[in-house]
Amino acid sequence: MNSAPGPSFQPLYLQIKDLLTQSLDAGEWKPGESIPSEIVLAARYKVSQGTVRNAIAVLAAENIVVRRQGKGTFVATHTEEQSSLFRFLRIRRADGVDEYPHSRLLDLRRGKATAEVARMLLLRPGEAVIVLRRVLEYSGEPVVLDEITLPAALFRGLTRARYDAYRGSTYSFFETQFGVRMVRADERIKAIAADATSGEILDVPAGTPLLAVERVAYTYGDRPVEWRRGLCTTRKHYYLNQLG
Repeated sequence: MNSAPGPSFQPLYLQIKDLLTQSLDAGEWKPGESIPSEIVLAARYKVSQGTVRNAIAVLAAENIVVRRQGKGTFVATHTEEQSSLFRFLRIRRADGVDEYPHSRLLDLRRGKATAEVARMLLLRPGEAVIVLRRVLEYSGEPVVLDEITLPAALFRGLTRARYDAYRGSTYSFFETQFGVRMVRADERIKAIAADATSGEILDVPAGTPLLAVERVAYTYGDRPVEWRRGLCTTRKHYYLNQLG
């Protein structure tokens, strides 16, 4: 191998997985494109085909690549709406029906990272950020109020007009327009009471219990690229978490 990132005790297949991730992060293979065959990659890294197969299996388990029988292995993409949307969007109707929400942007502004945001996104306090506020509507009813904070350096040229013109999920927008793909997220959930502003937007009285879902989303190499706080009503919806 040309290099072996990580500690020396790391299994060889995980070292190969790290090298493949570096290539993905560098844009060698774009979302939706196929990656080289196991034989080609084994020759490239001077390891066995089985080692490469194990490395790819880990990437597939992490939803970074997708294996397609008889076709090869492809970089996962958020443009495959049905396969990606509900992986990150956990709000479900109480009757169990999966429903594609309508996203309505309230405002988009530029600002400076607070101490909390800087800590979450590994930025310097005061560094430039972009903040979007949007409402997710199910069957015309407001259910989620999102505040999304992004590092401005990664999303140059992001405007309200550009966001409104895109047809697709927010994560597919980030991927196709700015080359930033979210591959995983950490969330914290707690119960809060709606204040006057969130209550008006979500059409509930102030003091109504809401779920506050705080998320940090990561791109390749576990780099944080989005901090999000979603306030969710549970009148007709619930939060689904699938374990195992």
